[in-house]
Amino acid sequence: MKRIIATAALLAWAFLSRAQKEITFNDTAYLQPVEVQAIRAAENAPFAKNNLDKKQIDKGNLGQDLPFLLNQLPSVVVNSDAGNGVGYTGIRIRGTDATRINITLNGIPYNDAESQGTFFVDLPDILSSASSIQVQRGVGTSTNGAGAFGASINLATNEINKDAYFTMHNSFGSFNTSRNNIQFGTGIQAGHLIFDGRLSLLHSDGYIERAKSDLRSAYGSMAWVDENNSVRLNIFSGKEKTYQAWYGVPENLLDSARTYNPAGTEKPGAPYDNETDNYLQTHYQLFFNHRFNNNWKGNLAVFFTKGRGYYEEYRAAQLLADYGLPNYNNGGSIVSSTDLVRRLWLENNFYGSVASLQYTKKATRLIFGGGWNGYDGNHYGEVIRAIVQAAVPAHYHWYDVNAHKKDLSFYGKWTEQLSGCWQSFLDVQYRNIPYFINGFAANPGLLIRKNYSFFNPKMGVTFNHRSWKLFTSFAIAGKEPNRDDFEAGITQQPKPETLYDLETGSAWENNSLSLGIVLYYMRYHDQLVLTGRINDVGAYTRTNIPNSYRSGIEITGKYIFSKWMNLEGNLALSRNRISSFTEYLDDYDNGGQQTKYYPSTDISFSPGVVAGASINLLPTRNSTINLTSKYVGRQYLDNTSQRSRSLHPYFLEDVQVNYQPTVRFCKTLRIVLQLINIFGKKYESNGYSYSFISGGSLTTQNNYFPMAGRNWMMGVNVGF
Repeated sequence: MKRIIATAALLAWAFLSRAQKEITFNDTAYLQPVEVQAIRAAENAPFAKNNLDKKQIDKGNLGQDLPFLLNQLPSVVVNSDAGNGVGYTGIRIRGTDATRINITLNGIPYNDAESQGTFFVDLPDILSSASSIQVQRGVGTSTNGAGAFGASINLATNEINKDAYFTMHNSFGSFNTSRNNIQFGTGIQAGHLIFDGRLSLLHSDGYIERAKSDLRSAYGSMAWVDENNSVRLNIFSGKEKTYQAWYGVPENLLDSARTYNPAGTEKPGAPYDNETDNYLQTHYQLFFNHRFNNNWKGNLAVFFTKGRGYYEEYRAAQLLADYGLPNYNNGGSIVSSTDLVRRLWLENNFYGSVASLQYTKKATRLIFGGGWNGYDGNHYGEVIRAIVQAAVPAHYHWYDVNAHKKDLSFYGKWTEQLSGCWQSFLDVQYRNIPYFINGFAANPGLLIRKNYSFFNPKMGVTFNHRSWKLFTSFAIAGKEPNRDDFEAGITQQPKPETLYDLETGSAWENNSLSLGIVLYYMRYHDQLVLTGRINDVGAYTRTNIPNSYRSGIEITGKYIFSKWMNLEGNLALSRNRISSFTEYLDDYDNGGQQTKYYPSTDISFSPGVVAGASINLLPTRNSTINLTSKYVGRQYLDNTSQRSRSLHPYFLEDVQVNYQPTVRFCKTLRIVLQLINIFGKKYESNGYSYSFISGGSLTTQNNYFPMAGRNWMMGVNVGF
């Protein structure tokens, strides 16, 4: 891979060093692609949102995953299995996790169709190719793919780079972390042709023991543009190998062995050295944009995503019967169990098309769009070796099940400028989802045949006058259960969820001060939450609860003291409640489960206070110093609101120094030093809890995911 990068760098340098023809393509109509305009909230749309441009993305991008770039946005809380933002990471917005956040790449759905989760580790260094990001909080505008059930994130890579460029980004830091990439682009050649590319390598040993990540990715984009048309082909791929760190640290070891990793320890002696997650994901995206006239434009995109991978694990004393195998007669000695190494495979194809048609004239803007996608997933388990090898056939598959899912959606959006100050917004969407699951690993005979239909209206109004902006909106969203929910069995099948979202906000700004406030009330019907209840196959599954809600206030502000100093920050205060909750507890004394009723509890992982602040200093024309702070209030590990099952509040401070000297041999040189958690705060960003009854008393076992103490990253970026 390193030789490939070096060769590509030389070829790109040779190509870009040639004399360039004068660029004659001056139309900027496609600088923001049509496929992005269709699903993003416009400037005056009545929704809470944040936009990040290329400069803001590059400033915070030192190789950590997407969630950590967004960490300073309102109501955002992030976590990392390895403890330092590389490898498996997660994000919550207003307490909503990634399975309920709609993620799109250039308008193409990214959420996994079955789990509905987003695995950013499968797209290493995608931020280096991203030109803009929009984050919407709440239901937001209609988009493509999984229902936005609390937030949406759209990444765009399709903006046009008019000028040729060649850059090298190199960063390194604590825990043997490094990120190396090259990026190159031709600019517009012969007035029409454009090519952009990137090759990346990332590595980290992680803060947690053996939480090693080896990541690599490639991105290529070729486009042809003229004044009325553009055709673009994107091909990008990511390959990850990460040592598993998803079990957490038992509570009793947090003080004495904070970086302990139980993964691989079922193997006698040293932990199993290949207890890893391995996945390769490749995306193919083809876009056609056309401008019919000054009022009408449209786009059509087709896509195909191929994923294939497994996680490997050592398992001790496994019963042969659990793998569908008979006991083995080993020379007169009956063997009923053995240590073994297994791989749990997932192979999937995700494919489809999205389209939109947009009309703009004077005070009216109309967007009609939608998409269709299909998913084919194959799940199977393979035993690759066993201590008693003769008891297990070679390359033995003990389960092999598949699933098929389709998603058809249409939406229409109408924005009307009613007067000089008032603007209305109406958005309606229809989604239809047929879902077929042909068995599960623990229950291969359970067949699921479901078909869901959702009607998702959104409406709102915005008032703009001089320095003031006010808006209010109401939206409804429906969401289907994920794959694990259906494993509950025939008698415990989940119902779809519904969200009613009311938002009101205002903003005011002048030359030196800007203030914003958003009030929201998100009411859930039949929200799926973990209760501890065991399903038909003995697994813990989510259960529908009739009534729950999130309500809160988000305050943002920025003040410019002078040309060399400014301050910005945000504060989110919220109340997140389940109206009536029943906990199920395993009873090891008598068998079965006991229940405990709570009249009102907090929704898990939903802190009542989230705040961020940044003091930005510009001591010289080519340097900046940013001091950032983050506070996250108490988060409960389950839905019982017990402090003994919670993450303690934490307050963190980071410092980032940027210096851009002027040098002759390159266009840009940027040196970045980031000091993270400068006061060495010991804190945990995630966890889980299990409670049971044994010996006549209640026992609770908590596992946590500690984050790194004081650490650092340094980057050197060179552009030609």
